[in-house]
Amino acid sequence: MTTTTLAVLVPLLPFLGAAAGLLLGRTAPGFVRPLAVLPPLASLVLAALVAVRQGGDAAVDARTELTPTGSVPIELALHIDGFAALVAVLVAFVAACVQLYSTGYLRDDPRYPSYAALVSLFTSAMLLVVYSGDLMVLLVGWEVMGICSYFLVGHYWETPEARAASLKAFLVTKLGDVPFLIGLFALAADAGSFRLTRVLGAVASGAVDHPTPIALLLLAGVAGKSAQFPLHTWLPDAMAGPTPVSALIHAATMVAAGVYFIARLLPLFQASRAAMVVLAVMAAVTMAGSALAALAQDDIKRVLAYSTVGQLGYMTGALAVGDRGAAVFHLLAHGAFKALLFLAAGVIIHAAGTNSLAAMSRMHGLRDRIPDAYWTMTVALLALAAIPPFSGFFSKESVLGAAEHVTAGHTEHAPGAAGWIVLAAGLLTALLTAAYATRLWLLAFRGRGAEAPDHGRQPLTMTVVLWVLAVPSLALGGLAYRSLPGWFDGRDLTPTLLTSILGTGLAVVGGLLTYGAWQRTTALAARTPLGAVAAHPEGDAGLVEAEAIATHQPAYGDIAHAPDPADPGRLLLGPLHRPAAAGFHLDAVYTALFVRPVQAGASLVRFLDREVVDTYVRAAAALPRLLGAAVRRTQTGNVQTYVSALLAGTVVLAVAVLLVATGA
Repeated sequence: MTTTTLAVLVPLLPFLGAAAGLLLGRTAPGFVRPLAVLPPLASLVLAALVAVRQGGDAAVDARTELTPTGSVPIELALHIDGFAALVAVLVAFVAACVQLYSTGYLRDDPRYPSYAALVSLFTSAMLLVVYSGDLMVLLVGWEVMGICSYFLVGHYWETPEARAASLKAFLVTKLGDVPFLIGLFALAADAGSFRLTRVLGAVASGAVDHPTPIALLLLAGVAGKSAQFPLHTWLPDAMAGPTPVSALIHAATMVAAGVYFIARLLPLFQASRAAMVVLAVMAAVTMAGSALAALAQDDIKRVLAYSTVGQLGYMTGALAVGDRGAAVFHLLAHGAFKALLFLAAGVIIHAAGTNSLAAMSRMHGLRDRIPDAYWTMTVALLALAAIPPFSGFFSKESVLGAAEHVTAGHTEHAPGAAGWIVLAAGLLTALLTAAYATRLWLLAFRGRGAEAPDHGRQPLTMTVVLWVLAVPSLALGGLAYRSLPGWFDGRDLTPTLLTSILGTGLAVVGGLLTYGAWQRTTALAARTPLGAVAAHPEGDAGLVEAEAIATHQPAYGDIAHAPDPADPGRLLLGPLHRPAAAGFHLDAVYTALFVRPVQAGASLVRFLDREVVDTYVRAAAALPRLLGAAVRRTQTGNVQTYVSALLAGTVVLAVAVLLVATGA
């Protein structure tokens, strides 16, 4: 079987699994779980075979014209280079883990068949984006992911939070997709093709006449899809969906698509120094702002959501300094440990039996009850904090090293200003990342909140997936940084001495400061009495998660007590804590700038339609009605009346004629 055939099957199998799952979900429910798990596993095997055959050598290209357009052709094309081959393996790997994990997490959910089918369709769309060699075909996968995220985030559609979150995710990403689509058309008009290789050839030859506006238009779509400032606000709210969906979106699909898209078209962005500086500023604000927000969140899933936003900022920062190898390296490492973090959070939810236990200030005694989640999440948090030798250290240091390389003036692919911006923001974010990772670990596993009822051990499939993901979180970086340059652009990914010392040193300082603040707040909180703990009914995590959101439970269902005041985030942030916890009120700003003016305009249009347009319509109907009523009164049915009227009319006409004749 040729490499091209294998590559076609990689996105096709999850699509067929999704279609079969939807068709057989009601008639043959016993096939739902195999149809959910086996297609992504098969895609993983095939993606690995494609990667082995591609081997980092020349890209695999294949194409066929879909339909003649009369102008710019649209082609079903594949372009599989080292980047595409490895990212496809990541997508299939995380999707298979999520599907396997979901068989236990959502085992009693009545909507599991549709959920599993949508996850498979989501996976297929992302794989299409990864392998596509035509920008219009890539756009199809791009938009299919958007609609899948809408349905999956709103899986618990009975709850207002889930409905609002799904609608917000859809609208914010669509807000970025409009200029993105315009940018694609403008790029194709300049290049004369949507095919990726021809577009890159046109960029290299200088045939693209407007690189700056095109790059900025495309950046708007990337900011929406990859949750970068200022279109990142949808991602923390997307936590209203099931926890495995969060793992899929944050680790390997949706948000990774924007970063991957820029990596594909990086020469276009490098053709505009202004676009590279804008990309660097966007990455810097995203990194630092999201890290501060993560340090102030109480919900464990929102902490991880803001963490994803910040780590994506590292990736876009690497692209801003012209090193897509470092960006994709961090994308691969982040995909493993972020999936592990979210799925371990799902185990915590399962252990407590309610989603409201995601409030870290109310956690207690989880270390001994869920040791698998404790150890694997510890590994993932160390990787997130970039502590050597965990994978996050090598991938994050490759980003900082690339920024340092630019600041030293060793490259012409990026402006020096972009290097300084990314390096400064990256070092600050390293300190903050270690701080909120340490805070999460302390509050989740060593907190002094009320004891939640023990809901027994989680299903075996959930535990197995955690340990599977722990392996790349621990070992991927050390094994990959030497071999990946051959798959990418050949640039060295070895951590540099200066940035390694600075980054790791700041991470250690952030962790120690957080631990010291936690000890101080714990000493003060020891004198704070906690309320009594009430029993909470047992139940499956997925169902109780929806129930907890629907009933707005403050903690553990019926437990009525104050949260643990031993929160180091409050002490570390000081007056910044309140605005950081609210995401620096960006939603309020957008409401004031956009939502309220649009609502006011809609109210004005409704008033004009009701009071002005409808008035004319009612008047136009009233006049014939009045005339009809007047005519109806003359129709009495009396023959004498009709004859009298006829004679009177005749007399009137005769007099009129006589007067006219006399006047003449």
